[in-house]
Amino acid sequence: MLVNSFINQDIISVTQFDPAKLEYIFARAHEMRQMVEAQNGNDLLKGRVLACLFYEPSTRTSSSFIAAMERLGGSVIPITQGVQFSSVSKGETLADTVRTLEQYADVIVLRHPDVGSAHVAAEYAHVPIINAGDGAGEHPTQALLDLFTIWEELGTLEGLKVAMVGDLRNGRTVHSLTKLLMHYNVSLRFVSPEILRLPLTLMNEVIDHKIDVRETHDVADVIKNADVLYVTRVQKERFTDLAQYEEVKGHYEITPEIMSQAKQKMVVMHPLPRVGEIHYAVDNDPRAAYFRQVKNGMYIRMALLASVLGK
Repeated sequence: MLVNSFINQDIISVTQFDPAKLEYIFARAHEMRQMVEAQNGNDLLKGRVLACLFYEPSTRTSSSFIAAMERLGGSVIPITQGVQFSSVSKGETLADTVRTLEQYADVIVLRHPDVGSAHVAAEYAHVPIINAGDGAGEHPTQALLDLFTIWEELGTLEGLKVAMVGDLRNGRTVHSLTKLLMHYNVSLRFVSPEILRLPLTLMNEVIDHKIDVRETHDVADVIKNADVLYVTRVQKERFTDLAQYEEVKGHYEITPEIMSQAKQKMVVMHPLPRVGEIHYAVDNDPRAAYFRQVKNGMYIRMALLASVLGK
């Protein structure tokens, strides 16, 4: 029997999740998908309020959380633009901001540029904090929707060959998904330029888990055997030296020619936004799952919101 262990809990890091908890959230997300497809939404969270506090620009994540709450009948305080013109510009701390918002809301979703900011918010808040990305740290809800997408697309999380391509140094989505994949019997292939390699601490963690892992600079080394090709953009906003960014920004491009070398049953994923890493000509390929991935994000966030609010 699946048990909800998330009531009134913060969702800060993927390290909170083990296979049993992942199974629970995925089962709830699958229920949410069926409910939305059948009746568009329900009133499960009627009377509950979500505060979306985004210190960084966001389209998909903020919209996904807002849609998730509204599909469940709840309300939203959307602080997703103009945070720089709010009390923050007057010097208000993150601690005081979340302590203010919890007077209005039952749960707070936070995106912040500083690693560890979600931990700080959770320390001071008395309502659940959900981490929607903290700098180059973690993005746990993205990792959950990514893993859920793999499961939905391929029907399993065991025995897969997963290749991650692009900015592996700064990509919080890559960091979080890698940590979740370590719960399963997978092979990992990391494809990046030298300056964007996976952080050594995380690579050592992968090795310590006895995962079959290799690094390469060439997509051609992995495309033929990959079950999952997880592509990421080179994140200009994480570079202090723009010359370095210009040097690596177009390093990898997934084209129909490259896809012609891939398995017939595999999936191409991307956390979006893309800036040229996957050609538009690939979009009609049935293996291109990145927009289905976006919709899965709403179902996962519906499941999380319902779970932390005890429904």
